[in-house]
Amino acid sequence: MTRIKSSHDRRDKSSQASRNVYNKVLASYEEQAGVLHTGGGQRAIDRQHGKGRLTARERVERLIDKGSRFEELGLYAAWELYPDWGDVPCAGVVTGLGVVHGRHFMIIANDATVKAGAFFPMTAKKVIRNQRIAIDNHLPVIYLVDSAGVFLPLQDEVFPDEDDFGRVFRHNAVLSAMGVPQIAAIMGSCVAGGAYLPVMCDTLLMTEGSGLFLAGPALVKAAIGQEADPEELGGARMHAEVSGTVDFCEKDDETCIKRVRSIVKKMGPRPAAPFDRAKPRPPKLDPEELTGIVSMDARKAYDVREVIGRLVDGSDFDEYRPGYGQTVVTGLARIGGWAVGIVANQKVNSKNAKRGVDFGGVIYVESAEKAARFIMDCNQNRIPLVFLHDVNGFMVGVESEQSGIIRAGAKMVNAVSNSVVPKISVIMGGSFGAGHYAMCGKAYDPRFLFAWPSARYSVMSGDAAAKTLVDIREAQMRKQGKEITPEEHEALLKDTRARYTKALDPRYAASRLWLDGIIRPQDTRDVLTRALEVAALNPEIPPFRTGVLQC
Repeated sequence: MTRIKSSHDRRDKSSQASRNVYNKVLASYEEQAGVLHTGGGQRAIDRQHGKGRLTARERVERLIDKGSRFEELGLYAAWELYPDWGDVPCAGVVTGLGVVHGRHFMIIANDATVKAGAFFPMTAKKVIRNQRIAIDNHLPVIYLVDSAGVFLPLQDEVFPDEDDFGRVFRHNAVLSAMGVPQIAAIMGSCVAGGAYLPVMCDTLLMTEGSGLFLAGPALVKAAIGQEADPEELGGARMHAEVSGTVDFCEKDDETCIKRVRSIVKKMGPRPAAPFDRAKPRPPKLDPEELTGIVSMDARKAYDVREVIGRLVDGSDFDEYRPGYGQTVVTGLARIGGWAVGIVANQKVNSKNAKRGVDFGGVIYVESAEKAARFIMDCNQNRIPLVFLHDVNGFMVGVESEQSGIIRAGAKMVNAVSNSVVPKISVIMGGSFGAGHYAMCGKAYDPRFLFAWPSARYSVMSGDAAAKTLVDIREAQMRKQGKEITPEEHEALLKDTRARYTKALDPRYAASRLWLDGIIRPQDTRDVLTRALEVAALNPEIPPFRTGVLQC
């Protein structure tokens, strides 16, 4: 075991300046998170309290064990996504990992302070993503239901497709068939198609004053002309005593949450984790220094071992083939006691016997082949994988093409695609193009995908993309007989760069659920430990096969 010895000095002026800039950005994120946490705002919160009900976040706080941390997922979902309809903070649903009586749960709680908890397109996708996390990790689910149903003005974007609203109920059925427990507590409205979600769970609770309807009183009158009392049509007592749909009828939110906790306390143990875990040890190097190592300035190089040394137990790292394919660093370590394989992009330039210099952040033939082999070894030995992204992409040019970069890249992508052990990705800096794919991007089924505020996320970097787009636009204009003045060129370049740069912001990706969360660098070790604990709930590891690998 090799202990990483830091060459980073926290007193270095450039490091301190980098920390100051990064911490200022973190403060702005924390301020924005505080606004998102208020949901629909104080007036909406007061209305919820006026009904004798708790807000979604108050419900979650009372549900989880005291002193435990709620690891929120999808905080930025729908951020700036529906300007025509006003803000939809967190897509109107609070989701994340919580501990109830010492057991991990996925918690999905409708936020009735945001558009009455109605399902926007991104609301459905957020619920589906978190159900998918539950499926992949055999993670039990608690739903806290309080929703007016589909947001009708956007029903055509919520209702019909394979990854829209109906997929929620399909995942309910799949989880139940897998033997993964699901508990639903109705604490407000639950109408129309949304009524299927709680009823397809294993255990169903409902508070007095709530409503569970396939069609509410107004729709019943419009459809068949029948006048119906809300309680008689779909109240808690009716469903508990007449229809037999509800398992527990509770007086209010507080008693309902106590009942949920009581049910959880009596659940039996799950199968043991198949991955190795030892007693956790803190890193020897200080995680607080991470913001002085990875900069908000993408041009600043750093040794990724300095990052690894602040994430892993004891700062101990068994580096695999350290002198070969040096632009990707691979090796074995422990995080929170869990054995992991780490695949990380190296940002400093390195010497190469053939080429002279390999540029940091670029994947060359040797680094792709090394990473592919290491990933296969981790699958062979049942070791979860952690990917640390800061990648510009694969090397291009005549020499690279002739050396087989496409073949080597395909080998790495094949190994990532067919990997059967848990994969967790963290985007620290750039994650561009095919490099994003090879480093286990969203399309390659990471159990979790997180990003730092310094992340940049697109098909290519901002300047290169902006220049390419401007060249294409100007070529089209010239074909139409229009000459471009230098002033027009600069204006077009500035506008294009601004629009593209906005799309690079990790909040842009998080709003579309391409990320599960934006985290502070110094919290990464704790977040990864939690993710590994959850991943270990799934004891099933299918056989590892890669199919045809290009030689």
